Amino acid sequence: MGPPEVSRVVVVTGGSRGMGREMCRAFAAQGDRVVVASRKAEACEELAARLREEHGVEAIGVGCHVGRWADCDALVDRVLADFGRVDVLVNNAGMSPLYPSLTEITEELWDKVIAVNLKGAFRLGARCGEHMAANGGGSIVNVSSIAAVAPNPRELPYATAKAGLNALTVGLAHAYAPHVRVNTVMPGPFRTDIADAWPPEMLERFESEEVPLRRIGEADEVVGAVLYLTGPTASFTTGATIKIDGGLTWST
Repeated sequence: MGPPEVSRVVVVTGGSRGMGREMCRAFAAQGDRVVVASRKAEACEELAARLREEHGVEAIGVGCHVGRWADCDALVDRVLADFGRVDVLVNNAGMSPLYPSLTEITEELWDKVIAVNLKGAFRLGARCGEHMAANGGGSIVNVSSIAAVAPNPRELPYATAKAGLNALTVGLAHAYAPHVRVNTVMPGPFRTDIADAWPPEMLERFESEEVPLRRIGEADEVVGAVLYLTGPTASFTTGATIKIDGGLTWST
């Protein structure tokens, strides 16, 4: 009998709340070592402590503003220093602030949305992908949005960034093949912190015939696709996109 298999090291950005939190819990439940990363270090550390207590796995929380290149590098350096490897990266961090009109979007808002949703994913994907390719392989999942393929004026900077993220998935999948797989999950409307800012009429539309399943998604409903794409049964899947939108994009 050979030595016991070493559990994977999984990094989840935007990991302290919403969909990211549910992903961290799911990875820990199956025995993975988890790095919870988001802008607020304290929230990351609190979740990491719960994962250690509830699942008996190694878990750390790391403060990281993914819109800052130096923070992305510091996150990867910390993970490699603590664990010596990265096996799975989930680029989940995102933001979609409201604005009065397209002409009133400030340069600061535009730059921040592109940085958090796209620039950080590129830098982390390149750093982790290069490491994975040189050390036995791995998996990257980018969390996009149906806004990337069905943009609207209410979230155009966000949609533009997510469209870029979809392109990034394909580019990274080619760059780090054959040992690193890179895929996208593309959620529709989900009950997360972003949804807290939605006006009531938007939620009413999603709960009517606009969404065939007549509701918005719950945070834990994206987890299955992420576990699949990062697991062994997706071994021939790379450069792919899985929509998780209650049928919204199809219906429109």
